[in-house]
Amino acid sequence: MAIALLATVGACKGEAGGNESLSEHGMQVRQVTITTAAGRSHLFRAEVAATEAQQQQGLMYRPPLAPDAGMLFAPYPPDGGPPRAASFWMRNTPGSLDIIFIRQDGTIATIGENAVPFSEAKVESGEPIAAVLELAGGRTAELGIAAGDKVTWK
Repeated sequence: MAIALLATVGACKGEAGGNESLSEHGMQVRQVTITTAAGRSHLFRAEVAATEAQQQQGLMYRPPLAPDAGMLFAPYPPDGGPPRAASFWMRNTPGSLDIIFIRQDGTIATIGENAVPFSEAKVESGEPIAAVLELAGGRTAELGIAAGDKVTWK
């Protein structure tokens, strides 16, 4: 499951552990926590797409994500500039994804739920964002994750 960001960014996959662990794809892995308004915390292991090349490649040509896996695009944009609106698509991504757009303060701005595999339709943030987290399609609804919830990673 991979997503390519229109214009510059793509997608990634995840697994967690220590701050220095690497995935089978050679990407850094971080633990990502989403805390809902109801106070529930959900943990994911996410590969970090930090460079422009990693963000452009993202999760393209990869199998669907495991339920506890993800890909974190941080910083976004990869050059570390100020937050900006983002637009992703699902070109060459064989599995559905939930695309979570994260504000600079760590709250979820919007969620593009169940993005259609291989689609070139834009999934947009709707406002400037500082990071993006991709999870397996349907996970946000299943876990009650919504706009306004808090995302942190270590």
